[in-house]
Amino acid sequence: MASLPLGETSLPAAPAQSGIVVHADRTALIAARRRGSLRLIMARCATRPFAWRMAIALAFVFALVRLINAYPLPHGLPAVRLSLTERPGIVSAPLGSEQTDLPAPPGPGALLALDPDQARSSNAAVAPQPFSEIAPPFRAADMAADARGRAVDCLAAAAWYEAGDNPPGERAVAQVVLNRVRHPAFPKSVCAVVFQDSARSKACQFTFACDGSLSARVPGAAAWTRARAIALAALAGMVDSTVGLATHYHADYVVPRWRDSLIKMAAVGPHLFYRWPGTWGSLAALRPLPPGSDEPHVLSLARLSPAHVPALPDDDSVTQPRLAPPAPLATRALAEIAPAAKPTPTARLAADPIDLTLDPAAFPGSYAVRAYALCKDRPRCLVLGHTPAAGEAIPFLFLHDARKGVDTALWNCARTPRPDRSQCLPGPAATARLIANWQR
Repeated sequence: MASLPLGETSLPAAPAQSGIVVHADRTALIAARRRGSLRLIMARCATRPFAWRMAIALAFVFALVRLINAYPLPHGLPAVRLSLTERPGIVSAPLGSEQTDLPAPPGPGALLALDPDQARSSNAAVAPQPFSEIAPPFRAADMAADARGRAVDCLAAAAWYEAGDNPPGERAVAQVVLNRVRHPAFPKSVCAVVFQDSARSKACQFTFACDGSLSARVPGAAAWTRARAIALAALAGMVDSTVGLATHYHADYVVPRWRDSLIKMAAVGPHLFYRWPGTWGSLAALRPLPPGSDEPHVLSLARLSPAHVPALPDDDSVTQPRLAPPAPLATRALAEIAPAAKPTPTARLAADPIDLTLDPAAFPGSYAVRAYALCKDRPRCLVLGHTPAAGEAIPFLFLHDARKGVDTALWNCARTPRPDRSQCLPGPAATARLIANWQR
């Protein structure tokens, strides 16, 4: 029997099984981590001391934070903010049901305290997200004739006072107004939308309506005519696809607090345009106006157009004084820009037609501008357009009645297609009857 060295005792050899168990345990943990199975990891952690479990939890939180930072949300998406004091900007009620809560228009006066350069940098950092849907053509034909005349003035005023004498900007502003008119969150007429909250000093929806601009600034004759032409085109169905379904905008040198709750769509000049996220910013949110929709008189526009002078009683026996309406700008200086088309000697009578020679190469909308210039000082008149081509059907007809607020332009759509069929002349026989009835 072999002897053992002094100090050594005979011990059984350490079983190799413990090393195998440790290795297998480690392999199982690695496999569980790779598979993303938290159940096995938590079961293993439950056998460890409390400090060890806390270390694993902190490591998990650290890894989660690194993951969130590695994949941030896109900056351009609207931020959803919860408030206990304000109405939510988005509602979840189905569009076809009765609405008990509507998206509240953002407060116009809530601006971040940034200087213009900081505001421009902040706004430039928000990437626009173009939207494939655009608004359908507006149907002013569903409005009463006198209401349509007031709508033209209100829309033209919003376009000029908000965007200046800049046609692309004016078209974009007009599109926003018409989008609001058909949206459930806003009033149901053009003038009511434009002058919403105008009684609130510096807190209205369109700044010019409450900051004194209407009394401090007056558009020139040419600029006002251009603004009215843009308004007429928009009410006749022209759509500005640049701003699509936008219902809000602001200047690029300010940052409203509501900016990040909406989706930026486009920039037109110094203005940035937005729509609501979700259903309220989609085509499904827009509703057509009911037939016969009315437009209110806006006294602050009476200096620009007689259509906003309230009607006086027709009974001459009424003893109340009749105040002369203010001289409207549109009837004071339009002759400066309209070609000097001379009426016939008999055309000075209100019912006699005025002969207007048309330029076939000119923009068809200019026919209405020239015809209005010829009728500006008449209570009632009829303009017949013609071209040098002999034997051609009447290409253009304009009817004006100042008392009723009627300014109707009709084209021969076989020669000049129009987006709205209500602007087309009827057949030759019906056109002749229309002229005869108007001259009675």
